[in-house]
Amino acid sequence: MDVVLAVFALLFLLFVGLGAYATVKAVGAAKRGVDRSIAQARRTVEDHTLRAKSFVQPGPAGEIAQLRLALRTSMRATQEILHAGSAEDESLKESLGLFERLSAHGHELDADLKRLETEPDRAALAERLPELRSRTERITSSADSLRWAVHDRTRRFADDDLGTLSAQIDIETGALRHWTRTEPGQAPPQWPDASAPAAADHPATQRTRPTASGPPTARPAPDAIAPPSWRPASPWQKKPRPESTT
Repeated sequence: MDVVLAVFALLFLLFVGLGAYATVKAVGAAKRGVDRSIAQARRTVEDHTLRAKSFVQPGPAGEIAQLRLALRTSMRATQEILHAGSAEDESLKESLGLFERLSAHGHELDADLKRLETEPDRAALAERLPELRSRTERITSSADSLRWAVHDRTRRFADDDLGTLSAQIDIETGALRHWTRTEPGQAPPQWPDASAPAAADHPATQRTRPTASGPPTARPAPDAIAPPSWRPASPWQKKPRPESTT
């Protein structure tokens, strides 16, 4: 009895532990989903704010907003295509590592640009703009180059796969239409001339019609009727009686 109770107690504890683990995993997944949604919403708000500042604020402040917007757009697009492609192509792991190193420089530049948005000294800000513009162009150029390389690689693989698939389809369609092919060295059969009558249609006419180049051939005479052959008289047959002269 004690053994049965111990088994039931262990099963109960096991079920409770599994339930607690599943609850923690579900709460963690929900929290990560909420965090992703909040981060995405924050990024969207910041992008719209930067776009509005680039149009509204003139001078260095508006240009800094343009630099931040261009940097964030380029880095985000490259990150998305690398994460999506690395799941299917293992060779993109190294490219993803290079992008992570580039992202560190991008985050550092974005932080510098964000601090300079509230800089009151416009003259000092204008002096630093060429250097900030050059850093932004270098980072975005590297990100764009990496992104377009992934685009070209994906398109090349798609073209190769499409070419192989087209060749296989051509072979299959040729096999399905096998009756339309002729053997090598064998000419297709000729159709008979419709104006010339076939020999099999009038066999008797062709046999009896005289040719135009020679004299008409004489038909063989029919065999004569064979004369009656002598047959022996049977003994039971009576001889014919001669007629009387009287």
